[in-house]
Amino acid sequence: MNPITWLWGKIKAHEKVHVAWCVTGIVGCLMLYGVLQERIMTMPFGEGAAAEVFKYSLFLVLCNRLTTCAVAIVMLVYSEIYPVAPIWTYFAVSLSNVIATTCQYEALKYVSFPVQTLGKCAKMLPVMIWGILMLRKKYKAADWGLALVITSGCTVFLLTGDVKSKVSESLWQSSIYGLALMLGYLGFDGFTSTFQDKLFKGYNMTTYNQMLYTTMCSSILSMLGLFSSGQLPLAFSFVNRHPDALSSMMTLSVAATVGALFISYTIKTFGALVFATIMTTRQFLSILLSCILFAHPLTGGQWLGSTMVFGALYYQGFAKKDGGKHGAKTEAPPKDTERGEAAAQEEPLLGGKQEEK
Repeated sequence: MNPITWLWGKIKAHEKVHVAWCVTGIVGCLMLYGVLQERIMTMPFGEGAAAEVFKYSLFLVLCNRLTTCAVAIVMLVYSEIYPVAPIWTYFAVSLSNVIATTCQYEALKYVSFPVQTLGKCAKMLPVMIWGILMLRKKYKAADWGLALVITSGCTVFLLTGDVKSKVSESLWQSSIYGLALMLGYLGFDGFTSTFQDKLFKGYNMTTYNQMLYTTMCSSILSMLGLFSSGQLPLAFSFVNRHPDALSSMMTLSVAATVGALFISYTIKTFGALVFATIMTTRQFLSILLSCILFAHPLTGGQWLGSTMVFGALYYQGFAKKDGGKHGAKTEAPPKDTERGEAAAQEEPLLGGKQEEK
């Protein structure tokens, strides 16, 4: 028997080991993604007079999408590779996703990583608003209450401590540009998930098919943006001068792609509650790791804001679990489209076909 097949069978045979494997994959990959994201966007490459900070966020988006596209192509070698939905729908979703991801990376030039990570937790509110406007969804008072607590926690975090990035020139830039970029990220990311629901509804589309064509379209849009802005040769020149920068970018892209595969597999195998709990824990650990590695001390008020946000997220997860036990019908939670965390997947992405439970 193949040793990998034998080991995989042993992992699946013990539920706790199986869950631990998923937790390790998600937390490990996405914490590495977070550390490299901050390293690339805020720390100089090179030494002395040759030291310079990477400025071309769209190039980082391009590297990320090309890596994911390559993985999707490999997975679809023995499957139907043609587009299932009209090609314009993939471009429409990709456009808003590229803008959201670019805003996310650009924000690190002005605000610290803990601010960026905690701010992304506030996407629940814009997703709900887009859901009402585009899909005519209705949410319960408890959902609005949770969104308010999370947003309030983020506000407390912003108002009670330092939010400035290490490469930001002034607090004014952090306050205006940084927060504007975070608002742009929240708005476009919430729009992406809602738009994705609306456009792809009714198509019998596999995960890899959607992954292939959305990342392919995102790559084209990123390339056009880099070319039209004149940043493409500048980005190539930068990585030529600093090969370690390209290595960090490729490692980040692989970590993001593998993390997305672990996420899809975890949702398929263990459900959204286990996934949400893992992701909430991962975000908290990412903030702690950033504070240690990149010296972002938090004030008492910022710890309070963090507790409000993560407490609300954990409460949301366990409240849905209790509601499910009593057969309560609840609105599906807002989705997270970052790095492929978008949807409950139709098939497992790792480990092959799952047995009926």
